[in-house]
Amino acid sequence: MQERVPEDLAFVVDAGGAITAWSDGARRLLGHEPGEIVGRPVDDLLAARLPESTRRHTAEGRRWAGEVALRHRDGNRVVVRLQGTPLLDAKGGRLWLVTGTVPVYPGEHGAPPLWDLTLAQLPVPVAVYDRDARLVGANETMTEVMGRSEEEMKGLTLWEIEPNPPFDTCDRLQREVLRTGEMIFHEEHSKAPGEIRPHAWSMFMSPLKDEAGVVQGMSATVFDTTEQYWARRRLAVLNEASLRIGSTLDVPRTAEEMAEVAVAGGFADFVTVDLLESVARGDEPGPLPTRTSATLRRTAQRSVLEGCPESVVATGDTIGYPVGTLPLRVLAAERGARHRPGDPELLEWLKVSPARARTVTKYMIHSVMMVPLRARGVTLGLVHFMRHRTPDPFSEDDLRLAEDIVARAAVSVDNARRFTRERRTALALQRSLLPERLPELAAMDVAYRYLPSGAGADIGGDWFDVIPLSGARVALVVGDVVGHGIQASATMGRLRTAVRTLADVDLAPDELLTQLDDLVIRLDREEGPEVRGEEEASGQVGATCLYAVYDPVSRRCTMARAGHPPPALVTPDGSVRFMDLPAGPPLGLGGLPFEAAEVQLEENSLLALYTDGLIEAPGHDIEIGISLLRQALGGPAVELEETCEQVLSTLLTGRPADDDVVLMLARTAVLDAGKVRTWQLPPDPAAVARARKMAGEQLAEWNLTEAEFATELIVSELVTNALRYGGAPIELRLIRDSTLICEVSDGSSSAPHLRRARVFDEGGRGLLLVAQLAERWGSRQTATGKTIWAEQDLPTGV
Repeated sequence: MQERVPEDLAFVVDAGGAITAWSDGARRLLGHEPGEIVGRPVDDLLAARLPESTRRHTAEGRRWAGEVALRHRDGNRVVVRLQGTPLLDAKGGRLWLVTGTVPVYPGEHGAPPLWDLTLAQLPVPVAVYDRDARLVGANETMTEVMGRSEEEMKGLTLWEIEPNPPFDTCDRLQREVLRTGEMIFHEEHSKAPGEIRPHAWSMFMSPLKDEAGVVQGMSATVFDTTEQYWARRRLAVLNEASLRIGSTLDVPRTAEEMAEVAVAGGFADFVTVDLLESVARGDEPGPLPTRTSATLRRTAQRSVLEGCPESVVATGDTIGYPVGTLPLRVLAAERGARHRPGDPELLEWLKVSPARARTVTKYMIHSVMMVPLRARGVTLGLVHFMRHRTPDPFSEDDLRLAEDIVARAAVSVDNARRFTRERRTALALQRSLLPERLPELAAMDVAYRYLPSGAGADIGGDWFDVIPLSGARVALVVGDVVGHGIQASATMGRLRTAVRTLADVDLAPDELLTQLDDLVIRLDREEGPEVRGEEEASGQVGATCLYAVYDPVSRRCTMARAGHPPPALVTPDGSVRFMDLPAGPPLGLGGLPFEAAEVQLEENSLLALYTDGLIEAPGHDIEIGISLLRQALGGPAVELEETCEQVLSTLLTGRPADDDVVLMLARTAVLDAGKVRTWQLPPDPAAVARARKMAGEQLAEWNLTEAEFATELIVSELVTNALRYGGAPIELRLIRDSTLICEVSDGSSSAPHLRRARVFDEGGRGLLLVAQLAERWGSRQTATGKTIWAEQDLPTGV
């Protein structure tokens, strides 16, 4: 904005560039007292480079006139139109008398003709050219814009007057008008030689014809359409904001998009976004403090200068708004405000931080807007818009545009905040339902990776588990619940709990999946549409699952799957194959059977269990995913953790997955033959004493004599029960693992149960005694009957 020049504005600059005289008009315009400014370099007054024409005239010692940007005493930028007149001092040195410009009207002595007065005083630049495109005349407004007098420009073409773009284009268009006799309209946004800031110009180049219609010359009439230009730019920025802001459900990224739109669109030179700490974390924002300072987090910032050198707070750091300062008042007022550096409120805010005050001075920040970030009636933060490269200060229209941009962004930020909170809740729920750490196993070494889906989607219901079973066996389970979000995580937790419960019963894999299928159907009916009398499943709840049980004694692995991808098996020689298991239907369909398959594994074989998110990662289909998994698993055996990283880097290629990913690797081991002892017992009561004796001898061989008494009692009771209630074949097995395991198998499938004998009962105390002596006990079904087992902790130091 150009300031009105006082009539008595004048100051003198000597040959060395120092100010030697300072008028009262200059004091009123710029605020400097004569004692403060006289003797200082004139460059200290400049807020921007002089126009090219002014610098050229000064160097040549000729009078000049044009716009000049000066710095007010309070730091504000003041644009005035000045003229410089060269003088000579007493020693012949050059002085410059700088005053406000005075319009000069063309014409001879005496009263000029009205037409000349009209042309001279027309508030738009006008110039006339002859048939050779050479200047014939120009009004005062045109001479000010061009930074040259009419006498300097007469007889020259536009390109000769100013041999710089975009005047080459204008010169070519003028010659086109003279050749064709047709008017041309042209728009240009550039800085004229006599101006210090760019303007939007609308030019009408019209032919001048005589009575015969012959082109004798042309006129150029130029209109300053800067306001319309900025109005279009504002609409473009607003349109860009509606397209770009909110492309993700990520709070920092949404704030960055808002800053990028404002800077890239030329609306502001530097933008910062400060969010309340709770909002930056994704929590519900609380009320703004009124009697204490507020702490916000710098979430985003963008500048026309690389690296945001104007910033005194790094992105991610906190910033305090002390009580009573301008930012807090703007937040409390719930509406935006614009300020100049000389405004008392802004000066008070700058005093809080000397570093901020130095930045404002160093980068000549001359206009500031603060706009609260509010959505759904809640304040989320504060956005600062600043200008230092753009000469024009923010206007009321700019403030309204900033409020529109911030309002659109605030809704997106709040949506991202809500999504972040829900995602974090779901992720915390899911992680709490997954194993915190894997158990120590003698049967195998296990490593895993769990990756929730990328930030653009809710987390899924993928899960995994490693369950120690009786007889040193171990169960591996991987599953995937249909859907995403908290509901999927809750369903996953229920299914994982059910699998653990069914595993404790020691069901075979196919039987366990059958029971799990019934559970999913019940869950579906509970969570489906509440239609009276509806008995069919709604199909809203479903899952896939793979369940495997490995026995390190026999090296047998029994597996069954319900619609889940087949596991991969890597043999000790490095070859990879995907196991051909019966697919089975997904859980929740009901009525279809599940089949188990058994395979005998070599020692150091590697089982890879995973969910479909791994092989259906972005960028490839399932077949390619299977091929990549085969490639990643093949080759020489390495540590399991290293293999996990290799698989993920190969299949995910560093990009977040669209679905949850679970990968579980298990390398099998075999129990040393010296840690397992098995005896076949005849169906004879005398076998009880023999079994006690053989168990005692084996414990002595294992240096476990401390456990001999309890073990002999357990063996005696279990063998007696097998003889009395079971049948042939009867087998006794002792396993020394992390615990001491005693197993007795018989040919009956009837399950034992614990009961308390009355005082005069002759039996019923056997299993009660076993339960008292053992840490854990139970039974499981086998192909030929059942097995009753009991575990004891090993003596300390063994």
